[in-house]
Amino acid sequence: MADIIKLRTREHLTPQLRPDLQTKRPAMMVAQIGARMHYAVPEIFQAAGCLDHFYTDVSAGAELQAISRLMPRTLQPQLFRRFVARTPRVERAKTTALNPFGLAYALRRAMCRSPTQETAIDLWAGRRFCEQIVAKGFGAAGAVYVFNSAGLEIEIAAHERGLGIILEQTIAPRRIGAEVIAREAQKFPGWEPPSAQDELTETFAAREQAEWHKADLILCGSSFVRDGIAACGGPVERCLVLPYGVDNTPAARRTIRPGGRLRVLSVGQVGLRKGSPYIAAAAKRMQRDAEFRLVGPVALAPAAQADMARHVTLTGSVPRAELHAHYRWADVFLLPSLHEGSATVVYEALAAGLPVICTHNTGSIVTDGREGFIIPVCDADAIVDRLTRLQDPGLRETMSKQALATALRGSVGAYGERLLAALQHLPV
Repeated sequence: MADIIKLRTREHLTPQLRPDLQTKRPAMMVAQIGARMHYAVPEIFQAAGCLDHFYTDVSAGAELQAISRLMPRTLQPQLFRRFVARTPRVERAKTTALNPFGLAYALRRAMCRSPTQETAIDLWAGRRFCEQIVAKGFGAAGAVYVFNSAGLEIEIAAHERGLGIILEQTIAPRRIGAEVIAREAQKFPGWEPPSAQDELTETFAAREQAEWHKADLILCGSSFVRDGIAACGGPVERCLVLPYGVDNTPAARRTIRPGGRLRVLSVGQVGLRKGSPYIAAAAKRMQRDAEFRLVGPVALAPAAQADMARHVTLTGSVPRAELHAHYRWADVFLLPSLHEGSATVVYEALAAGLPVICTHNTGSIVTDGREGFIIPVCDADAIVDRLTRLQDPGLRETMSKQALATALRGSVGAYGERLLAALQHLPV
């Protein structure tokens, strides 16, 4: 089985797909918590004419959107703005949103004060989401498409009915992540709160493993994810590496600033998993030459947050629609993650024409030295070295042009063709 299905790319997916992809496909039922990849999976299946039904936790109706238009943005709570943004472009007749469940999940998640509590809520949500969908039935679906930690009960019921089962493993296994975080916590004591240890890691990992063994096909966003499944004793022979895509049209050209301090952007949770201590170390060393901005929720102990804020601008969480302004501000995108799947923010940064510095563990489509740099994990020296090189406007311009070209490979259209081609690996 090939690691990556190589197909020609184009910027947007349309219902009229290439003739060689017009093969018989099963009717797909998709079950998805959250707006992952802007609902790309159900929208791709709908465009291809093979979506039977789409289940999700929240979908903003016309009434909520009307309220949003009437209410001044400054008065809209962040949770309200996030809910309004949850509008999949899928036919309403084919969409079931479990809104009461979605609201309960969001409120419980907001009240969590430790990773153990978060995992407990995620485990509850995964089970409850699946149970409600199984109770509603599978309609005319010939196969189901589920996501890690929120698919097991659906898989069990689908298997009993003889349906095909696709599982998307969105991130490297939890057990791998726990080992990474444990090592980092020893290296950076006091960086995250004392309650940062997750006591339910093994329970979560057991659920992931059960999902792997029920699936006919496991889609992995990167080789890092596939290798993590192999390291955990999972059925790697059922894994297929399938790079993602985002619904961003690459910019025609990016204006390269000729001088001034280098503007460095990172997007994602500020904490050990994203390699934030190494960003902080680089920012301290480069404060005269570069300014750093981190966009995302902050998961730091107060003292560590205060120390980091002296060298880095921490914006906190912002709605996804507001990220584009941050990409336009930046000269370089930096994501030295230790544990990912295939970070979609990297695809977005490429589409914005930004040179990218990331690690292999980020699971990106970046090639070292072409549209950016691949650096070792846990290496602040490497970050400083690559950022120093990128102070050269000529190098930034060359890499920016290549980033825009590579972004076509990371478009939602290209991803759609890869995803549809992957259906041929389902057992007949």
